[in-house]
Amino acid sequence: MDKISSFLFNIDISSNAPFQGALLVAEPLLNDDYFNHAVICLTEYDDNKTTMGFILNNKTRHNLQSLIAEISCNTPIPGYCGGPMSEDKLFYIHSLGDIIPDSHEIIPGLYVGGDFNAVIKYLNSGYPIEGYIKFFIGYSGWDIGQLKSELRKNVWAVTTPTDISDLIKAHNDSYWHTIVRSMGKPYRGWLYHPKNANNN
Repeated sequence: MDKISSFLFNIDISSNAPFQGALLVAEPLLNDDYFNHAVICLTEYDDNKTTMGFILNNKTRHNLQSLIAEISCNTPIPGYCGGPMSEDKLFYIHSLGDIIPDSHEIIPGLYVGGDFNAVIKYLNSGYPIEGYIKFFIGYSGWDIGQLKSELRKNVWAVTTPTDISDLIKAHNDSYWHTIVRSMGKPYRGWLYHPKNANNN
């Protein structure tokens, strides 16, 4: 972020440390095809290891039914762009806990991964999907020290999720605005910068 932008925002966003389960909120001038107005949930974080997360609010044109033949439920299940890494792989977060064996708990009430056969069974049984489970094509990743470097450059703000269901439901730019508003008065200036129209 340049000096003019720092003056306009008049906040230092580099002081909050990331943690597993944190939300990374893209600063509004981040002009990137993947990360413009992105909100990312960190599913893996350790100072001495690589970092992994998923963009929550970048819905694609793909439905899960078009990707996985075993899914027979009629309700369209959207796929989200999780990030630029491993875009040939499917990932998922959920709030279903032990219903999906072998899931890894990110924070209380939010899980990643688990037995995919159990996921298929859940989906095909007609149980609720929206707000309970979310699917990503690809993920966002950082090498050791890379995320901290980006935080020092004020690329991201770090905040704590407050509602797991809303996190899973997030689907577009409105979620970025909702999270920025929840971060309080210092971030109010961010709301006056619209999403880059050239980005999806």
